[in-house]
Amino acid sequence: MESPVVVGVDGSAESLAAAEWAAREAARRGADLRLLHVRDRNPRQGGTDTTRSADHGPALRILDGAAERVHTVRPDVRVREAQAEGPAAAVLAWAAEDADPLVLGSRGLGRVAGLLAGSVSLGVVARATRPVVLVRKDAVGEGTGAGGDGRRDVVLGVDVIEPCDEVLAYAFETARLRRARLRALHAWRAPDRLTLGAAGTGGSAGHQERAEEWLRFLSAVLQVWRDKYPDVEVVETVAEGKPAGALLKAAFDARLLVVGHRIPGRPALPRTGPVTHAVIHQARCPLAVVPHA
Repeated sequence: MESPVVVGVDGSAESLAAAEWAAREAARRGADLRLLHVRDRNPRQGGTDTTRSADHGPALRILDGAAERVHTVRPDVRVREAQAEGPAAAVLAWAAEDADPLVLGSRGLGRVAGLLAGSVSLGVVARATRPVVLVRKDAVGEGTGAGGDGRRDVVLGVDVIEPCDEVLAYAFETARLRRARLRALHAWRAPDRLTLGAAGTGGSAGHQERAEEWLRFLSAVLQVWRDKYPDVEVVETVAEGKPAGALLKAAFDARLLVVGHRIPGRPALPRTGPVTHAVIHQARCPLAVVPHA
């Protein structure tokens, strides 16, 4: 049985945009959609039955409002509503374990909607061991605004030195479900003079040779996935520069940007890497963060 698509809702415009995106994703996957509202409460705060009952009414209204919004977009998707209580980042990361994927609303530029503000959103991505998708209300990709099913590319960031099967599989499957082109990008940095010595970098010819070499590496990494997904059109691209900047430029009008996130070796210290951190804050399109060991 397909895992449900789970979306965190809090009544904000961003979370409603995320719910729309999640509804379309559930329809593509033939999966249920679970709307989850988290009452953000630290265990040390406690709470009485009376306060919990008072919280229940607003939570139901938030969930019902999101369900109504979803039904206007995809009336064919089966929707279930759920409530939870606890530290938001921990509860949402736990919910991601049973989700494919977990979807959250994001304001971008370092702000995430409603109870997902600030470090909570980063905490969810850092803790989750299943994919998390962040969606802005003004995202240029699918699921928001008019249309919602244009044939923009799915953009994938690839590290050809340490490629990750989980990230590649998610990107290819996502492109297949959308009948979209997959643009795979590897960003590389030219060696500096300290590395090469006084001879320098070799000029434009040397630069072109290095770019072609990286492109061959990328092509080799993707070949097995091209064979597994022969119906997915793939465009291979390499760019000189910092990975975050290259990905943000490539995904400016993408349907979805897919990046990997290495699960930390010490779970007590969850964190996101610099590339993931940068694209979370700045990507205009929906962003899928896929964890890997």
